[in-house]
Parts: sequence; structure tokens; C-alpha cells
Amino acid sequence: MASTIQKISVIGDGGWGTTLAIYLEAKGYDVLVWGAFSDYAKQVAQKRENFKFLPGIKISKRIAWVSDLSLAIGHADLIVLATPSQYLSSVLKKIKNCDYSKKTFVSVIKGIEIDSLKRMSQIIYEELGKVPLAVLSGPTIATELARGIVTTAVVASHKPSIALKLQKVFHSKIFRIYTNADVVGVELGGSVKNVIALACGICDGLKLGTNAKAAVLTRGLAEMARLGQALGAKKETFYGLAGLGDLVTTCVNEKSRNRSVGEAIGQGNDVNKILKSMSMVAEGVATAKAVYHLSRKLKIQMPISQEVYNIIYKKKNVKAALESLMMRGFKPE
Repeated sequence: MASTIQKISVIGDGGWGTTLAIYLEAKGYDVLVWGAFSDYAKQVAQKRENFKFLPGIKISKRIAWVSDLSLAIGHADLIVLATPSQYLSSVLKKIKNCDYSKKTFVSVIKGIEIDSLKRMSQIIYEELGKVPLAVLSGPTIATELARGIVTTAVVASHKPSIALKLQKVFHSKIFRIYTNADVVGVELGGSVKNVIALACGICDGLKLGTNAKAAVLTRGLAEMARLGQALGAKKETFYGLAGLGDLVTTCVNEKSRNRSVGEAIGQGNDVNKILKSMSMVAEGVATAKAVYHLSRKLKIQMPISQEVYNIIYKKKNVKAALESLMMRGFKPE
């Protein structure tokens, strides 16, 4: 691990990756962004605006924008992994061909891989070996931090020294960073909340009101904690920023991608058509499938997540799914 972090490469040019690049450059770091598509990378480099994923936010000319992965890896002391979750594995396989020795990695990706049912840090270790690694998650709507609005997050690592080091890298008067040792809980909180946000969006689409949405959010949090504990996370992590904090933000923010997709589903729109109309990735759609299979594998009851899966992948009617939830057997809270 490099003793001092001065150069940073962000791998992934979506809204959150772009926001972090802009933010870290403003803090004085030498920042480079890698995007998978060379034509788009050239457009962003020329126009100094990520018009697909972060429109209206100017990008400093000091931030390099490239599509050469080996250049991006070679540039940095710190590698920020910000790709969509289902593409991380293929990107890591390419990084293996680069010299990533003495690099520190931080994943800001919120998702679970469908095929392997693995968290992002598990995939990173599997592909790259035991590299110095942390994960960063929390209630982080990209456009808010990009506009300088106060935001908080958690950085978690199995090694406290790495978490403390990255806390200093990311922390500022507008971005407060806490540390945590529960990597499993922080990753799962940031991933499963997207599934519950889809459910809250469906509530909005059905115009069910505040009572129903509060119930989904609250019982959804219980599902997140239940799954997390079964996988070795601490229950209290889910009542912190990476759990409840991120859940509330994603479920109530009008611009939240996952909540918006859920709302469109609740209004009767076909999920495939919704996704085709979007340039950004709604991670909850893929995560719903991964969570469904994880919960079945672990024999954990996650009724809200299961009904989201049924709606998206089994084409179950949303009102029938709601009735299934309401008419479940009696039980204590």
C-alpha cells in the first residue's frame, strides 16, 4: 500500500464515479477517470461534462478522461472501483493484466453479482488477491455531493489502518466519513436497500400513501438485517449510515433510480421497457434476483424482496404481490 495517496484513478464513469472524481480533484488530488467506451470518453474529455450520467456539472480540465485501462491503473496510488456491479468481474480480469502492485483499492459499488451471489469485495479478492481494500457506502445521491451539498458515508475495511487512511482522503467539510470494520454489513446495506427502494417506488406508483411506504421501509430494513446477520454482518450496521441512512435516501428521493423504476412498475409499465429507456443502471433490478436466490439458499424469510423478484422476473401483478404481503400468516414484530 502506497504510504501517501496523491494520484487517484476512478474506474467507471457513471454518475457516482464522476462525482467522486470531481470532488477528489477539488481536494487537490491528481485524478484520472476511466470509461469503458472510447468514443464517449473522448466526448466527455472534450465537452468537460458527463452529459449522460451527471448532466449540468462541469468537469475540471485537470481531470484526465481515458479508455485505456492500463494507463488508468498505472497512474494511481488509489484505485476507486465504480463500475456497475454486474460488470466488475470482467473489468477486474482486465486489471489483472496491469501492474496493480502497491495500489490501494476502494469499492464504491452497491450490488451483488447474480451468477456467484458474491459481494464486490469478495470478487475483488478472488480476482486480484489480497490487495489493500476498503468499501465506501452510505446515503450518497451523486448530484447532491456534486453540487456541494453536505453528505455522509462510511468507509469499511478488514484492516483499520486502511479505513483510517481513506477516511482522510475522502473527508471534508461537505463530506463527512465514518469508519467501520463490518465490511459485510456495509456492502449488504448498500446493495439490498436498492431492492427495498424498488418496493417503495411501487408503493408510489400505486399511490398507496405514507403508511404503506413506511411499512415497506421498516420491514425492509428488518429483511436487510436478517440477511446480513446470516452472512456474518453485525445487526447494528444496518441501523447506521450504510443501512438505514442509505435506505431512507434511496426510498424517498424523487431522483433515486431504483425508486423511480419501482414507481414506473407500479404505474403498470413493463420493466424491460423502463430499463431500455434509461442510460444509468438501476442496480436493484439485478440485486433483486441475487437476493432472492441468496435468501432461498440460506432459508431466510425476505417477503418484500421476494415479491419484488416475483414482479420483475415472474411478471406477477403488483396488486397481487401487495395482497400476498398483506395476507401473510400472523406473527409478532
